[in-house]
Amino acid sequence: MPLHVPPAPAPALRSVLAALGSPTAVHEAHTPALRAVQGPMTAELPLPVHVLDRLSVSGRAADGRPPRTRLTGWRFLIRSGDRFVAAADTRLTPDGWAFSHFFEGPYVAATERALRQAEQLGKSYQPRLLSVPELYMLTLWLHGAVGADAAAGLPAAADLLVPLAPAPPGIAPYRPHPVSELLPVLTHRLTPAAPPLPPTLAAPAA
Repeated sequence: MPLHVPPAPAPALRSVLAALGSPTAVHEAHTPALRAVQGPMTAELPLPVHVLDRLSVSGRAADGRPPRTRLTGWRFLIRSGDRFVAAADTRLTPDGWAFSHFFEGPYVAATERALRQAEQLGKSYQPRLLSVPELYMLTLWLHGAVGADAAAGLPAAADLLVPLAPAPPGIAPYRPHPVSELLPVLTHRLTPAAPPLPPTLAAPAA
């Protein structure tokens, strides 16, 4: 079933398109693939980027409250021809949404792959990105409330999280996990002597 990609704020999209149209911005980007493009480029698949805060042992912070998420930006995949060559991030400033930077690397291809897989799950989702800074981890967050405000909301227990590659050791990328299943595993990862991952989450043996 198709994913319900949320519309990005118009100023965020405009800022990315302006950067794509600026030879200086493209030339100064640390993205050889982007600088090598000959021809038009488009900004597609806008995804809100949320950060998971207060992740701690047992999934609760010292103040007793559960982890929370906060919107930190919008990410666009940059297409040239039939492939995505880079991504562009925007950030919220006192004057509104503004272009932040271009980048390339494994998360661009990983995001595209995870989105394609999500379309085959047989259920509609609103795609988002969820970052777990303590674990240097990025996931595709498949939110079940497809009409929800993409800038707000917590991961529901039945929402799916798809770790993107590169994932932390012992966590298989591209395998969808319900939030209720994956979040406890992530919180235990922060303990000094973390227990081994359950077999259902561990990467298959080579």
